[in-house]
Amino acid sequence: MPDFLIQIERLTEEPKRLEFDVSGTWWGDRERATQTEMCEVEEPFRFVLSASRVQDEVFIEGAVSGRVGRECSRCVKRYPHPLHDTYRLALSPIKGHESVDPEGKRGLAQNGLCLGEDLEAGLYRGSVVRLDDFFGEVIALAMPIQPLCDDACLGICSHCGENRNGPDEQRSQQSPGTATGCDCKDEKIESPFAVLASLKQDQGGGQGG
Repeated sequence: MPDFLIQIERLTEEPKRLEFDVSGTWWGDRERATQTEMCEVEEPFRFVLSASRVQDEVFIEGAVSGRVGRECSRCVKRYPHPLHDTYRLALSPIKGHESVDPEGKRGLAQNGLCLGEDLEAGLYRGSVVRLDDFFGEVIALAMPIQPLCDDACLGICSHCGENRNGPDEQRSQQSPGTATGCDCKDEKIESPFAVLASLKQDQGGGQGG
């Protein structure tokens, strides 16, 4: 297991810079263990952070970067998606009288760390905290909810099923949002009230004849 840990006693009020590289193997093992959606890590995640301590309070903030292979939610094409996000975490030492749920107890036992619901605050116990679960949550939250290969992606044609963006080499020569993958025309859905009006006109014309 990688050593994503911070030694509390070595922290001071002066922020200390730390860097951690998270491999695709580590993330894949975590996805399988938590039964989350699998994705291919094309560039390892890098966590750059500063950590400081004021008396017993620990403060962590930084950024994560990396790249994963995702499937576009519009055209279902596989594409490389860059990940960039920031985070912060304030930790307080756990008191003897504080109640912790079963998940929190597991985190304290394994990592010396119990994360809050908003992931910006938590509790710690002992002189060392492991950031494994915290890093996992940060990566999961940085994943796109609706991945898009491009903001101007036109998606799949509802008539012929072709990718309306066309081949990559052809798409690069077109302006964004220009359909090059098929010749289908968008069909306008006629209002049901217009259809009724048309029927009435036909009936009226037949009666008059």
